[in-house]
Amino acid sequence: MGARRSTVVAEPGGQVALVWTGSPFLGAAVLYLLKRISGWVADLPWAPLQGPFRLVASAPEPWVTIGAVGLGALGGLVLAGMAAHDRLAVEVFDEGVEFDRGGRLRNFDRTLVSGAFQDGKQLVLLGVDTGELARERHDLSAERLAGAFRSHGYQWLDGDPHEGEYRRWVAGTPDLPPGADALLKVRAEALRKGDGEDAAQLRDELSRLGVVVREEGKRQFWRLSRRLP
Repeated sequence: MGARRSTVVAEPGGQVALVWTGSPFLGAAVLYLLKRISGWVADLPWAPLQGPFRLVASAPEPWVTIGAVGLGALGGLVLAGMAAHDRLAVEVFDEGVEFDRGGRLRNFDRTLVSGAFQDGKQLVLLGVDTGELARERHDLSAERLAGAFRSHGYQWLDGDPHEGEYRRWVAGTPDLPPGADALLKVRAEALRKGDGEDAAQLRDELSRLGVVVREEGKRQFWRLSRRLP
């Protein structure tokens, strides 16, 4: 059996390499500059954190400079690793679609996908029941995504075909399936706290109840998917 024909859309290798090399350099440069001005800041009576700046200014050289540069580079590497963990790659093939976010894979069979579209900085996969199979934020080229889906025979939409069906959620909203209002309350709190992982899990829970949800800032909007016969 031959390898499956697929199209992968991911961030360019040069951009990824720049993050891995540039972040440690930038981190080292920032802490080096802070070390250089630490004595000047420590002499300013109105400056905050004068204690730490005095401590840095009085530390022996060259160890304090070496430590600052090393700590800054390490911090930059941590940030680059966080970016890699959050980076999305999309593989489109004739039999389905695969999302890879930092090694975490999600697969969607072709028979479940009715179309795809770009919503701001999010890629949305629509299901055959009009629900959303996935809604993933990304920094990928929308043009490349559109080309990948179209080249494998998927329907790429100009926008959300169900845009007019969404309603603003407020606590106690009628017409929701049992349990959905409680999940939306918990999800509103997750959005308020900036807990994207919890909000994504609750989106999946709502999807299983037939509720499609999206947010604008901290506000949630919902619609119902159509049950298949």
